[in-house]
Amino acid sequence: MVNFLTRAFISLTTNLKPIAVGTKYFPTTSLETEYVELFNYTQTILFELKKAEITSDTILENLIRDVGAENIPKDYNFFEIAPAENKIEEYALVSNIIMGSDRYFYIEIPEPSNLINIFVKIIENEKGEVVEKTATELIAKMLSKNDAIRVAIELIGIGLSEDVQVISAVGMTGAASIERAIHYTQSVGSFPGVAFTKLGGEYALVFDSPFLLQESHPVDLENYLFIDLIDSTKFIDKHGRNHLVELMTGIKNFIESECDGELEGYREGGDDFIARFPSKDLAIRAGLDAAWFALDNGAKIRAGIGRSRREAGERAQLVDDLKSTAPLSLVIFELANGLYAYNIPSEFSRTLINLIENEKAKLIGVFAFVFIFVYLMSILGLGMYSFVGVIIALVYAFVA
Repeated sequence: MVNFLTRAFISLTTNLKPIAVGTKYFPTTSLETEYVELFNYTQTILFELKKAEITSDTILENLIRDVGAENIPKDYNFFEIAPAENKIEEYALVSNIIMGSDRYFYIEIPEPSNLINIFVKIIENEKGEVVEKTATELIAKMLSKNDAIRVAIELIGIGLSEDVQVISAVGMTGAASIERAIHYTQSVGSFPGVAFTKLGGEYALVFDSPFLLQESHPVDLENYLFIDLIDSTKFIDKHGRNHLVELMTGIKNFIESECDGELEGYREGGDDFIARFPSKDLAIRAGLDAAWFALDNGAKIRAGIGRSRREAGERAQLVDDLKSTAPLSLVIFELANGLYAYNIPSEFSRTLINLIENEKAKLIGVFAFVFIFVYLMSILGLGMYSFVGVIIALVYAFVA
């Protein structure tokens, strides 16, 4: 959440609605710690450009799109076990960006059967990894939540064809997937199905009759990142073209080596490019790292993430249409059916946000000093010099 003063300041200077400044995510690994420190040190702001309407219907629509209609049988029941809140939780978003899309899923059958061994082979063919296996249970790790749900449906279908009830659940960890399976049977019953979470809610697809799908395969969802340097001509005039080449090359190398990105249409010395990624979380992470790196080199970027090159480019261009008081370094992306953006604020804005968030006593003192100074100048007939008090107060705030 953002406190009232911080929200007012950010809204006044950007004309946008802030959801969070920094992150409340609690890191547990060195990589998570590094990213959380960057989010909080740079006071990275999450903006809501277009509010996502999160309902059971939109959850189901997104599920069908992401898993693939061809991978879901026509006859199923969709259960809402626990509804999602109609808002975006920033720490859940940060968790997904940092930890990636890897997901575990749990499979349970009522009694020992050779089906478990068949399931193992199918999972391995789907590029999954079996972590634990017994005669009636197994835990596997898939490349993404969508792949875990898709493969679970495939295994449930095989079980139904053999008159075996297969219960499955997807979670961030193996333990979480087991816990979700227990919650599923308590809430829905011991029916063949797969339970999962979406945007903070808990849901399940339940099947009560055999079904036969064509060969299950991942949905080929493209994830593109469009990056463009803001006011590159001014940047070149100030720092030189060589510094521009170093900046863009640094971003390019990071995207290729750390984020599994493939660059398209990059020209050395240019100020923009498009990159393709295997997942959206990697594209968002690459956009954030590019914005942080650019800021550290005295530059700002506009970045857009989309399922096509055009969509990514259009989202990057949205930066120019925002009625902010100054150009914003933004990474714009879709979440559910809404549109959100990460902003890396300038050093000046970060200092003021830090004063509002962490130095309230100092901020009150600065305002009191300005008020008294202006009042005294007015009494002495020197009101035209009141701006001097503002300058002194700003210098004190930054130096202190």
